[in-house]
Amino acid sequence: MTKRKFSLRNRIFVSMILLVVVMSIMIAMLAYIRYVRERTAYNQSRLIRKEESTRLHINIELEEHARYAIRTENLPKIFKTRIYDFSKVHNLDVAFYDLRGKLLISSVVSFENSPEQLQLPTEVVTQLKREDSGRITGSEEIADNKTFQYSYSYILNDEFEPISILKLQYTQDNSAQEEELREFLSQLALVYLLVLGLGILFAYFIAKYITGSLKAISDKLSKTGIDHRNEKIFLDNPSAEIYALIESYNAMVDDLANSAAQLAKSEREQAWREMAKQVAHEIKNPLTPMRLTVQSFERRFDASDPDIQEKLKEFSQSLVEQIDVMSSIASAFSDFAKMPSQQKEALNVVSIVRRALEIFQEDFISSQFDEEIIMAELDRTQLIRIITNLVTNALHAVEDNVNPKILVKLYQYKADVLIDVIDNGKGISEEFKALIFEPKFTTKSSGMGLGLPMIKNIIEAYGGEISFVSKKGIGTTFTVRLPKS
Repeated sequence: MTKRKFSLRNRIFVSMILLVVVMSIMIAMLAYIRYVRERTAYNQSRLIRKEESTRLHINIELEEHARYAIRTENLPKIFKTRIYDFSKVHNLDVAFYDLRGKLLISSVVSFENSPEQLQLPTEVVTQLKREDSGRITGSEEIADNKTFQYSYSYILNDEFEPISILKLQYTQDNSAQEEELREFLSQLALVYLLVLGLGILFAYFIAKYITGSLKAISDKLSKTGIDHRNEKIFLDNPSAEIYALIESYNAMVDDLANSAAQLAKSEREQAWREMAKQVAHEIKNPLTPMRLTVQSFERRFDASDPDIQEKLKEFSQSLVEQIDVMSSIASAFSDFAKMPSQQKEALNVVSIVRRALEIFQEDFISSQFDEEIIMAELDRTQLIRIITNLVTNALHAVEDNVNPKILVKLYQYKADVLIDVIDNGKGISEEFKALIFEPKFTTKSSGMGLGLPMIKNIIEAYGGEISFVSKKGIGTTFTVRLPKS
């Protein structure tokens, strides 16, 4: 079973929807990335501001303090009480380390009892020495939407020589920013849902508009055939590609019409040529015995022969029989060549069928009628011709049967009259079933094979149909369906 593929309309529709969804996801991701970057930049700039103001405060304190010399070992004495003021004013933790990373003083009392805070990591001290700016910053995410911000920098003396490492740290609460992000994303989601809905409608109408012309062309192509008149396509304002396709289709329709006309003409000429050959052949068949009869009579004619009258009678009778054969051939050809005229009249089909069967004298021909009166508008002569032809064919089919039977059934179904002609003859071979209604086809030793094609033309001219069921050696049933009006 061939898997059905997506139509072009569905592909365009799905592609546009996917485009809207992908763009929405990308915009949401970009918004989130931008938020993270802005939050990081904000926290970084806030740390820088805090660091600058704190260092300024520390420098002022160092400049105004004259009690102790500004050296590393004096820093705990200088900032013994002021370090807590720095921490409170600037809302951060302050700690001083010597140049080897050992803790001197801290605003967090617990640092003094914390081994990991008593000594800076060696890599921090080393990295700080390598930095040209003499400054290191960093951050670390901790639980509950909080960020731990810190910086390391040198404290300089009057001669701009480093005397200490200053560590500043504070905890940034990101809850408000996270809430703003959630609110922004929820609003963005609502906007995206609205855009998605509008995108679906837009995609539907765009796909319908783009494929509308193709659908019109597809409908026309599906109805295009050589056996009937094809219509051209005319669309308002098609695109250049669709216009080229329509022009190609219309040109094809013209070519197809010309080809159909030439083919029909060729088929008619070929049919008449074949029919002429068949007629000539059938006429030659009786001419040969007629010639031989005349030549024989000419050689054997003797006016003094006492039996001359009897011989003359036999001679005349032989010629008349051959002439009748030629006449029947001419009549069959004439009947097939002209289509029956539809001259309808209201008649009782039962009565006409009975009358048609009266010409047959065989006692094995029987009839069966469901009703005595079945009225229909048909041609009396053509109906008789249908019955007689089918019964005649049935007689030829049962001529070798020791117990022949032919049954003609007449009944009505809805608005139709149905006639069955059933025989128990030799039947029709499978190889001949497809040819049974073809002109000049016959399984008999004589005849032109025009009977069934002729009555088929008659039946179809009245909007009916003829069919058959046959089995070799058992018999054949021909069924004729004719509309009652």
